[in-house]
Amino acid sequence: MERMAFRAQTIVADVVLAAVAFVLAWSVAYSAAPSLDVVTSLPSLNLVQLTVLYTVLAGSFTMLFRRELSPWRYTSIPDALVLARIAVLTVSVFLIWVFIIDRGRGLFRSTLFLAPLFQMAGSMGVRILRRALHEHALESFSPLKADRMTQSPSLLLIGPPAQADTYLRDMARSHDRSYTPVGIVGTDARDVGQQVRGVCIIESLENLDEALADLRRWNRYPRAILFLEEPGRLKGLTANQLGRLKTDGIRLLRLPSIVELAQHDGVTLLPIREINIEELLTREPIQLDRQAVGDLIRGRRVLVTGAGGSIGSELCRQVAAFQCSRLTLVDYSEAALFQIEREMAEDFPQAPVKAVLCDVRNARRLNAVFKDEAPDLVFHAAALKHVPLVESHPCEGVLTNIIGTWNVAEASKACRAAQMVLISTDKAVDPTNVMGATKRLAETLIQSEQSIGAGTRFSVVRFGNVLGSAGSVVPIFTSQIERGGPVTVTDPDMERFFMTIPEAAQLVLHATATSADGPGREARLFVLEMGAPVRIMDLARQMIALSGHRDIEIKITGLRPGEKLTEALLDDMERSLPCAPSVMEVVSDSALRLTTDHIRHLETLATAGEDGELRRALFDLIAQIRSERVAGAPNLRVVANA
Repeated sequence: MERMAFRAQTIVADVVLAAVAFVLAWSVAYSAAPSLDVVTSLPSLNLVQLTVLYTVLAGSFTMLFRRELSPWRYTSIPDALVLARIAVLTVSVFLIWVFIIDRGRGLFRSTLFLAPLFQMAGSMGVRILRRALHEHALESFSPLKADRMTQSPSLLLIGPPAQADTYLRDMARSHDRSYTPVGIVGTDARDVGQQVRGVCIIESLENLDEALADLRRWNRYPRAILFLEEPGRLKGLTANQLGRLKTDGIRLLRLPSIVELAQHDGVTLLPIREINIEELLTREPIQLDRQAVGDLIRGRRVLVTGAGGSIGSELCRQVAAFQCSRLTLVDYSEAALFQIEREMAEDFPQAPVKAVLCDVRNARRLNAVFKDEAPDLVFHAAALKHVPLVESHPCEGVLTNIIGTWNVAEASKACRAAQMVLISTDKAVDPTNVMGATKRLAETLIQSEQSIGAGTRFSVVRFGNVLGSAGSVVPIFTSQIERGGPVTVTDPDMERFFMTIPEAAQLVLHATATSADGPGREARLFVLEMGAPVRIMDLARQMIALSGHRDIEIKITGLRPGEKLTEALLDDMERSLPCAPSVMEVVSDSALRLTTDHIRHLETLATAGEDGELRRALFDLIAQIRSERVAGAPNLRVVANA
């Protein structure tokens, strides 16, 4: 009812404005040329009749173009164009009717030009006034504005003028006074000197230092800088510059992420966030097909193993943002599970979430959980991932990474889940350590699990190092820098591929959507185009520069057991085919057939704690993968021996 009342009020307002516009136009025309009022013996329309006819036509065209559906507080240029079209059509049809009725004897000709102008001015004027009130734009006339500006910290915006306009408009609408914008540093030198909503574009990005010097001289030095784009997209921004800013005590801020926007209520302005150091290190982010992912997840039941980990928790956030019908969090770490459950309750209070404390090694317990939850989609992120620890404890690595994957795959099939996705790593490519070997065999197991015909569809997602994940190099370097050094690097020539946690989660979701729509029934393996690998030594130097410190030592410690100098996303038995922007599908020539005997043998050795024998068994299977090449081999399944 309220919505209908609002629409009726909008139509009435436009009709009244049209009537006033016509009367005003007729009055102006009359006062300018009273001698033209020729009275004849023939009947003619009077002012009231003309006004009613004009008003009816204006109201008809207003309803035809549905102007009542456009809120005045969001008026824009397209709305002005529609209002102009309504005014022109109104006066055109009005002229035709008047000419038919009385040849226009009672009408001043100048009224035909003035009426639409007054109508457009009135309709657009009240809308602009409503928008100005909504965005608190009239406060610029307040004598107290200057006092308010001095009370809030100064903020410098960095990014394109269009995005600055969007942020400043949202800031005005929400009446946010957390910061006072003092200037914009644009991305194009041609924009310097222009203003965006009263805030001047003082410099381009390549002259950031000069802009800061000017602001200091004007006593408007910023206490915070807001990046309107991801720092990786802002060309010319160096780590040394960012380090100096942090040393000066300037907060480095960013706009809300896509996931934060997805869970937002759309009423209040989302708070801007501190930039994590990994966001300053990454390349230009990769955006995948959100529409396909949304269509896949919306209304489905989703289960995530390893839900408390870095990748698992980000998967939970993004899945909840896509409005799944139920989300089940499975993890064996009590602390991690408690943390992600509490976060989901705070950030997604409407999402039906259930936390389950369960070890993927426990097949009986896992099957019971899957039976109760009946998931449509399963994301298997539970794993042991730290190379040195798994190298020292191979039995634990096999029980979690291989047997745990087997248990999840079997439980997925038993509950008739539509899809299961295994999260893998580039360390599975030509593995030289136990962790990599367990992940490669887990990949092989999943690819072998796929059955011909109906049933659960399996896929694997393989990516490189994840910036900011627990135990990764960035948190380690950050901790070492905060202690004053030294920063430890195992080898000056070591290189790694890097991606952010949100990118990794997006790839997992995208792989699921792509696998669901793809032809055939074979399991599929996906990798992300991650660009060139990054030297760890360069990463350490960049992080030291970003910290603002210059006297921190870098210490070379030597390679750890099982560690490789370089990683690859593909081995010599694999080839990649593009299947989506920045995403490749991997085709393998390996024809290794895993049987339940293989899996039970590995489980027996791991359970008995036979580290040496287990290590030999692992790498014997890896050797078979390397040696057994059969191009175009048919899809193979894990087969129980009779």
